[in-house]
Amino acid sequence: MNDFYYITRVRIKRKTEEDPAYFGRGVADLLHGIEKYHSLNQAAKEMGMAYSKAWRIVGEAEQALGIPLIYRMRKNGSSLTKEGEKMLAAYEEAEHAAWKAVEEVMERYYGTE
Repeated sequence: MNDFYYITRVRIKRKTEEDPAYFGRGVADLLHGIEKYHSLNQAAKEMGMAYSKAWRIVGEAEQALGIPLIYRMRKNGSSLTKEGEKMLAAYEEAEHAAWKAVEEVMERYYGTE
């Protein structure tokens, strides 16, 4: 095993979207928090993020993807849409695959002999 730590960055958006916003790790973490707490506000608090910033980045990701990610149920909290669940699963799988690809390359070059 080599001595390196890997960081991969997966960013997803529609090909036709010119806005710099995208779906990335921060949005994925917020969606995981919504799954856990059923609240965007609580998910943001757990990440040390302002609620207004959480709203903004989720909205920007929805715009960049062209799909709704969460149901906003006012005082009853939030939940993921089916498309939100699907995008989160796809993102996690893609990020894992990217990390694995980097690990394999680094092992070829820097693995123990």
